[in-house]
Amino acid sequence: MAPDPLNSAFAALADPTRRAIVARLASGEATVKQLAEPFEMTQPSISKHLKVLERAGLISRGRAAQTRPCRLEPAPLQQVAQWVGMYRTLWEESFERLDAFLQSTQPNPPIPPANPKERKKS
Repeated sequence: MAPDPLNSAFAALADPTRRAIVARLASGEATVKQLAEPFEMTQPSISKHLKVLERAGLISRGRAAQTRPCRLEPAPLQQVAQWVGMYRTLWEESFERLDAFLQSTQPNPPIPPANPKERKKS
């Protein structure tokens, strides 16, 4: 039985290094060397992260002369976004209820003085 693509995508994105790689690839193709630059790890370690992302379908690797540029594959990320989007309404409703509760617990604001001269003194 093939692994569920959504589970694979979430598992791959669970690691902060892989999320940073995905974020970098969102701005365009990059080589393994370019992807490894911001991290204090060996190129073989970065390659392991790339293999996880590739198995999850989140990235693909091409061939250009001596390099294998990596590129982001949007379809699995769209599936993740759709899944998360199903719960957006639930979260927004929860935030609205929290906002209403917080508003109800606020003390009443002071009533400004009716006399305009008294307003300038305060």
